[in-house]
Amino acid sequence: MLTRRVAVTGLGAVSGFGVGMNALWEGLCSGRTSIRPITRFDASGFPTDLAAEVENFSAKDHVPKHYRKAVKVMARDIELAVAAAKDAVESAGLVTRGTLPEDSADPTSYKPARMGCHIGAGLIAADADELTVALSKAGSTDGSLDLRAWGSGGMEQLTPLWMLKYLPNMLACHVTIIHDCQGPSNTITCAEASGLLSVAESCRVIERGDAELCFTGGAESKVNLMGVLRADFAGRLARTSPGVDPATVVRPYDSTAKGSVLGEGGGIVVLEAMEAATARGAKVEVELYGCGAGHSPRRDESTPFDQADEGFRYAIENAMDDAGCTPADIDAVVLQGAGVASIDGGELGALREVFGDKLAALETITVAPAIGQCMAGAGGLMFAIGCKAVATQTLPARLNAGNVPAGLRVGAVSSRPAKLRRVLIAGGSLGGQNAAAIVGLPR
Repeated sequence: MLTRRVAVTGLGAVSGFGVGMNALWEGLCSGRTSIRPITRFDASGFPTDLAAEVENFSAKDHVPKHYRKAVKVMARDIELAVAAAKDAVESAGLVTRGTLPEDSADPTSYKPARMGCHIGAGLIAADADELTVALSKAGSTDGSLDLRAWGSGGMEQLTPLWMLKYLPNMLACHVTIIHDCQGPSNTITCAEASGLLSVAESCRVIERGDAELCFTGGAESKVNLMGVLRADFAGRLARTSPGVDPATVVRPYDSTAKGSVLGEGGGIVVLEAMEAATARGAKVEVELYGCGAGHSPRRDESTPFDQADEGFRYAIENAMDDAGCTPADIDAVVLQGAGVASIDGGELGALREVFGDKLAALETITVAPAIGQCMAGAGGLMFAIGCKAVATQTLPARLNAGNVPAGLRVGAVSSRPAKLRRVLIAGGSLGGQNAAAIVGLPR
């Protein structure tokens, strides 16, 4: 059991459905998908030209007026995090330096030293246009790269602050600067598990009394040339035909599924010490009960589809131990539902081992068919979705055009009311890291 109760007071999101937690929730409950043809670059040379893009988006619309110049040194991932953090602040009813006029002397909800920030991030791909301009000045006569020309002229085409756009810790950096968080801050780069691991980090910081509030979650965009290429090399991408219905591509927990589709997005939430949130009059609808983690050995092609992923199982069991609950206490589980057989099969086996006969009646929420694989943004988005389900006592719609395995409720259904006391959020990652968290109605 946590030694200090932790409240979830603000939910922020940016996804293929648009900016804001409300846009994400409405999209999920409608039973639509945000996956569509890629518009940001020509993806015709890749196995799929589909992704869940955030359209018509710029961080300039989501930062204080005095901070808009800083957007020049924000990669897409940073912009997503900043916008999601703003949404979370508004949701929590917080007053921070980022919500006040620049010269305001009004007090903020918390002192800067009592606010922390932990945001999961990925390996940010450099903007292709920026690199192309620089490389065009560094070519030799035979078309190869001339390192001397690169050093004497090519690099000069890059802005002096170029590297600051692409460091993973810059997501948390910009959020802390905007909202003046001077407490513990960290960045976790563990692919899809990053967001949930960051939630656990923030929980521990609050639990031990080093902060009263933390921004936490994750954000990433792999919808770029390098991101799509890496996902293809990793064997993650589905092969799609022109004109295919995007809602039918990602097929969670189907042993014959052909792969997934990338998404971009970020989920940032506000965690507060329960007594501090209550003292400031915050509306507390969701409580964080516990967190867990585990690591998986590498699975190869010879691994049976439903052989349990032991790291995924450990993460769930550790979260339950931390929360002081049992499988019987869980009413629903939020899963990525990647549509990648090597991932989904291991999760299926682990869920069967943890929940046994109860699994057949356990409600599930699968997110990848609706918003794609958002990588480091996935954990934060899944956590926010789990919290929203508890707060609204609603299960969003599920999409699945595949073959549903026995004993797991992942088939297509419409949104519906549900009694949700505690919800488990669990996810794995490309590198084998797994994380889980349990949220529920306040005790």
